[in-house]
Parts: sequence; structure tokens; C-alpha cells
Amino acid sequence: MQISLSGHYEHSHDRLLKHVKKKLAKLERHFDHISNTHVMVQKGKRGYEAEATLHASRAEIFAIAAAADPFTAVDGLADKLDRQIIKHKEKISSHRVQPSN
Repeated sequence: MQISLSGHYEHSHDRLLKHVKKKLAKLERHFDHISNTHVMVQKGKRGYEAEATLHASRAEIFAIAAAADPFTAVDGLADKLDRQIIKHKEKISSHRVQPSN
């Protein structure tokens, strides 16, 4: 999975990118067909906001999370994406044709 990070934040880009890669690595455990992910972290009025667009087979998944610091925002974002990936995978597997008895 290819991950790109952009945005406006006060922390080290390398440190934040390493954290994003670590957190989003668990998504591949649930679903192998993720081609790329674009993550944007920016400082807002109430803290930091992280948003991501994930491109997977037959889907484009979007999530957004906010927190007081960018690392916590990325943690919340990873949790939201994880739930959406699991739901997408279940939806795909339920569309398989069931053999009739």
C-alpha cells in the first residue's frame, strides 16, 4: 500500500509519516486490495484534523477525525478506516452466490 501524507502541522513530517504508516498497516491485515491512501493532517480551530481517502478494489473510502494533537487524530482516523474496511469486506463477501440446497 502506498501512503502519501500532506497538510499543515507543526510536527516533524518524518515522525508523523512513520506514525501514519504504523497505524494504517493494520488495515492491510483485514483487506489486501488497498492500492493507495492519501492522508491530510492540518491544524484547525479546535486542534488537529486528519482525513484520509483510501483507494481499494471496488471502493473509495473516506474518513475524518479530530483531536488535540496530530498523533491522536491519526489514531482515531485509523480506527474509523479499520471499521469501514471490515464493513466493506463483509459486504463484498455477502454478495457471493450462495449454493442452493
